[in-house]
Amino acid sequence: MSDADVVIVGAGAAGLSLAHRLCALGPRERPAVVLVEAPPGPRRPGERTWCYWEEPGGPYDAWLTASWDRLRVRGEDGAPTTGRTAPLRYKMLRSREFTAAVEARIAATDGVRRLTATVDRIADPPPGRAPGAEVHGTRADGSPLRLRARWVFDSRPPSAPPPARTVLLQHFRGWFVRTRRPVFRPDTVDLMDFRTPQPAHGLSFGYVLPTGPRTALVEYTEFSRSVLPDADYDRALAHYLEEVLAAGPYETTGVEHGVIPMADSRPAPRAGAAVFRIGAAGGAIRPATGYAFAGIQRQTRAVAALLRAGRTPLPPPAHRARSLAMDAVLLRALDTGRIDGADFFARLFRTVPTPTLLRFLDGATRPVEDFTLGLRTPVLPMLRTALELPLLRRSPSASGKAP
Repeated sequence: MSDADVVIVGAGAAGLSLAHRLCALGPRERPAVVLVEAPPGPRRPGERTWCYWEEPGGPYDAWLTASWDRLRVRGEDGAPTTGRTAPLRYKMLRSREFTAAVEARIAATDGVRRLTATVDRIADPPPGRAPGAEVHGTRADGSPLRLRARWVFDSRPPSAPPPARTVLLQHFRGWFVRTRRPVFRPDTVDLMDFRTPQPAHGLSFGYVLPTGPRTALVEYTEFSRSVLPDADYDRALAHYLEEVLAAGPYETTGVEHGVIPMADSRPAPRAGAAVFRIGAAGGAIRPATGYAFAGIQRQTRAVAALLRAGRTPLPPPAHRARSLAMDAVLLRALDTGRIDGADFFARLFRTVPTPTLLRFLDGATRPVEDFTLGLRTPVLPMLRTALELPLLRRSPSASGKAP
């Protein structure tokens, strides 16, 4: 049985971010930390791209792949809306660079270590033991793992999703491509391009993160109730590159894919007396957009400050209650078909200044700004949905179907 003040289970965005922040504490303030990473296989997250927005000079700027100050949204008719993000920048961070940087910092920090193991269960200590939790699992060499810690932070997906009234999935596949001729504008992200064929339920769009005139991450994304067969994503991407973007000859240098739940659930931050959920498991995903990285940073920053102060490190909500309430209305309105998703988002970006909209998506706007923004949406369908939501029960198997 090994001992630590803090055990972090999972080395995705949340686990790495918390480890990084604890490494930054002074030697007298820093707890003894163990980061438990899953061995290669289905339990270890694949390579990911995380995007978020903040002002220049952020803590991870040295590890960014790219950043931009222009975002473009195209409606189904191809009409573009381009907005400047200043004073913010839209940033692209690859998990490979982030992981390497945090691992190097862990290796150089006394009292913080990383090990590889599969965690099977996290349990309260036996009666009579000091407060804390015990982590049980199997190391990469097959030997048993047992860790005792004062606090445990679990970033793994829950075994069952929390109850919700509406559940959509943001599912996507992206190709890293290199074209023979200049196709992309290196200074502009295509955030939502609705010139993709729209599904019968939900919405779809192209998403382009250019890293040069001939290189980009190009994604096909859907918001809907279920994922697609792999071949359907490939066909959609090929159509978008060849027919919509008219990219000409290109080669694919990498692939990434993902599924992000978009639900109006209420994840419980506490999984035990001394066990806390962080990251997506702890409610860091913004339900209406699928963005999580900024929420993870708010959550882990607060946890590190609480540990430094010697207080119970209960992760705070990553998003304001007002933001979550508005997201619940939007998700329900999208799922029932009361609003047209492509038209809704295209109109929003066309009528609201980009910096204001980004602050809204980060939950940083004031109530009066939220009200003004709400007037830019289809008021009657949204109002009907808002009045309906209190009458609906959250269910573990929510289908999101209209009554």
